[in-house]
Amino acid sequence: MDMVDEKTRSRIMASVRQKNTGPEMLVRKTLHRMGLRYRLHDKKLPGSPDLVFPRFSAVIFVHGCFWHRHEGCRYATTPSSSKEFWKAKFEANKARDRKNYALLEKMGWRVLVVWECTIKKATLEKLGGLGKDINGWLRSESDHTEIG
Repeated sequence: MDMVDEKTRSRIMASVRQKNTGPEMLVRKTLHRMGLRYRLHDKKLPGSPDLVFPRFSAVIFVHGCFWHRHEGCRYATTPSSSKEFWKAKFEANKARDRKNYALLEKMGWRVLVVWECTIKKATLEKLGGLGKDINGWLRSESDHTEIG
């Protein structure tokens, strides 16, 4: 049973950001500081990727471990109430992600997923390393990959 009424739960869920999240902003600032330029949330592309690099035919998604179910991650917990609802919700999220990746790759885009846990409590040094990893991936021929 939910601890709050339906109206309160709706308000809480509506406040969960989809764009410009803390982890996404850290990735953006790190890459911008390195001189990399990108477009944001291109609605013309499947899944509206967080960062789009047309020059490299590459897109980056900065995914939250909870919502996108990062395998083996301690942040990918499942709420104890309404287990069936959450299971269906998470499965739909994962299926949508797989579909979007496949569509993007079919269109000639390379896909990188950066997981939230990679960025949480990151030091400047760790973010610099992440930026170098992303920069290296952009300049490589690598297809779909994940960091985290």
